[in-house]
Amino acid sequence: MTIRVLLADDQALLRSAFRVLVDSESDMEVVAEASDGAEAVRLAKEERADVVLMDIRMPGTDGLAATRMISADPALAHVRVVILTTFEVDDYVVQSLRAGASGFLGKGSEPDELLAAIRVAAGGEALLSPAATKGLIARFLAQGDGADDDRDPARAERLAALTVREREVLVQVAGGHSNDEIAERLAVSPLTVKTHVNRAMSKLGARDRAQLVVIAYESGLVRPRVE
Repeated sequence: MTIRVLLADDQALLRSAFRVLVDSESDMEVVAEASDGAEAVRLAKEERADVVLMDIRMPGTDGLAATRMISADPALAHVRVVILTTFEVDDYVVQSLRAGASGFLGKGSEPDELLAAIRVAAGGEALLSPAATKGLIARFLAQGDGADDDRDPARAERLAALTVREREVLVQVAGGHSNDEIAERLAVSPLTVKTHVNRAMSKLGARDRAQLVVIAYESGLVRPRVE
């Protein structure tokens, strides 16, 4: 299947560069371009986009607000948003993931990294490398001291629905580990890990792995450590 990509950036030059890159691949195509968040939400629905490359800083409706709108719309449940940032980790990353983004990517990334990100997001995986996850954890620490008052009680209660193994897998996901890595750590098959991840997502109402990471920290299941 061809991955339908929507480009959302207020800089026409960047959109043009991304279009040339994406359209050069046989398994993906750019179906539309948007210069602001509101237009991105509208086009995501009209053009049946699979992945939105979303710049977070745009005039009017910014990328963060647009991501929230896409995440909240049942008709766009299949759409995955990859936030494009100036740096791999900046002040907006945690907000982006909470808003429903599947991951984030620095604008200075190599072309192959961008193309891989689109494929990863389209496949329902989270675009969170171990290094990026460490940065994400650091941002959680910066926003709170890890006290019980900072946790989400509703999400903590929902963790009760998880089996012991699903909790173990969720902890590993929150550490930025892939299914293969988790399988090796827990001495099970990658398919078994995938099954546990999918069940945890269903029980916790998470769109993808990125949301599982957020839930793991906000619920208090995983405590970030300062290194």
